[in-house]
Amino acid sequence: VPLVESGGGSVEIGGSLRLSCVVSKYIPERPSMGWFRQAPGPGKEREMVASVDKSGRARYQDSVQGRFIVSRDNDKNTMDLRMNSLKPEDTGTYYCAACTGDYCVSRYAAYLWGLGTQVTVSS
Repeated sequence: VPLVESGGGSVEIGGSLRLSCVVSKYIPERPSMGWFRQAPGPGKEREMVASVDKSGRARYQDSVQGRFIVSRDNDKNTMDLRMNSLKPEDTGTYYCAACTGDYCVSRYAAYLWGLGTQVTVSS
């Protein structure tokens, strides 16, 4: 598995979690990377929540702007997602991905995926 996520879990509303992604496979280029979320239930698609370009500049989905912070460490080949003020609608499986293009603009831009880590936000 080229990308390995960790750090998911269950948290109360308003709580925080930190997700980490390790690039375990050598990637000759330095791709953009991102975190995607897939909510539970049928028909739910993976949606990008945060992405960083190869230099570390970030973009966010509007619903997480101001609450989530994404960062990458190119020396350690890792990417983190700090999630604050969590809401029930943040519940889902979070996937790390490497993407073509400057940012992970959608799941169609992703060409490497991790297996995902579960995040559950409840009262």
